[in-house]
Amino acid sequence: MKTIIITGANGNLGSVVTKAFLDEGYRVIATVASVAMKQDMPSHVNLEVHVVNLTNEAETLAFLDTAISKHEKIDAALLLVGGFAMGSIETTTIADIHQQLSLNFDTAYNVVRPLFKHMLLHEHGKIVFIGAKPALEAVAGKPLIAYGLSKSLLFKLAEYLNEEAKGKGVVITVIVPGTLDTALNRKNMPDVNPENWVKPSALAEILKFAVSDTASVIREPVIKVYNNA
Repeated sequence: MKTIIITGANGNLGSVVTKAFLDEGYRVIATVASVAMKQDMPSHVNLEVHVVNLTNEAETLAFLDTAISKHEKIDAALLLVGGFAMGSIETTTIADIHQQLSLNFDTAYNVVRPLFKHMLLHEHGKIVFIGAKPALEAVAGKPLIAYGLSKSLLFKLAEYLNEEAKGKGVVITVIVPGTLDTALNRKNMPDVNPENWVKPSALAEILKFAVSDTASVIREPVIKVYNNA
């Protein structure tokens, strides 16, 4: 049985992805941000849920040390935790940028640093970052300065890690989803056709492929999942 870490497992995307991987036969080590969120998670024999503040380096390291000691080998990780904020250059303060960096970059970096070391030791593993279109395209990013900047660091980090891992059986993928078809997005954008958006279940299938044995021959992947949005 393969073991996968899924951060942000209780979110609109995370809950769907967690179920998809449990249905696929994975052992899932999930993280959530509060005890209340943990209580909302489903019960499953192959699911363990941990309350972890991933913005805290020491707390994240302790969580990973425990997970690695218990399971010995982590096959993959999906780093789904993140946050979103509107704001152009006129309205975005440095505090706004720091907040988005904490949510979108620190939460990934604190996990990936010890996990990458573990995977290199075993010469096996897949890590997936969730990128964002505003980090790639200026026209999409100019009203989302702090968000776009924070997400842009994930692409560069993936480049550094993939260079370090060449020939060592470890691959870092950046998945770039378009607008997700969620109840909140439908409420906030009632005039937009949701059929053009990405369904969380469809994105879950892409994530399953990204960490599968089938994808083992792919290197340095950036996968854009935009649908027609």
